[in-house]
Amino acid sequence: MPAPKGTRPPAAGKGRPKGARNKLTRDIREMIRAALDKAGGIAYLVKQAELNPTAFMSLLGKMIPTQIDATIKRELPEISPSSTKSVRSDHQSYCSTGVQNGGRGIRPHN
Repeated sequence: MPAPKGTRPPAAGKGRPKGARNKLTRDIREMIRAALDKAGGIAYLVKQAELNPTAFMSLLGKMIPTQIDATIKRELPEISPSSTKSVRSDHQSYCSTGVQNGGRGIRPHN
């Protein structure tokens, strides 16, 4: 049962803002960055890429975004009712020749 109105803090139930990281994740990332700096930074990563390419590629895979926001546009020709009748007629004649060839090919639609 929720607390009566006015007795809860004003931000209660709202949670963390979208995109905000929790403190543990932020702290661990800062520690990893500090360790990388002490190990030699970019030069260390280059050395690891040469010595341990599998591990290095795994690290890269974790750094690449898993979702891509893209819009794909493609122009399609307009289809008129008369052109669909032509395609359907061609399809039906193709299907009937397949049946005449000993049942090989596409069977006609009912």
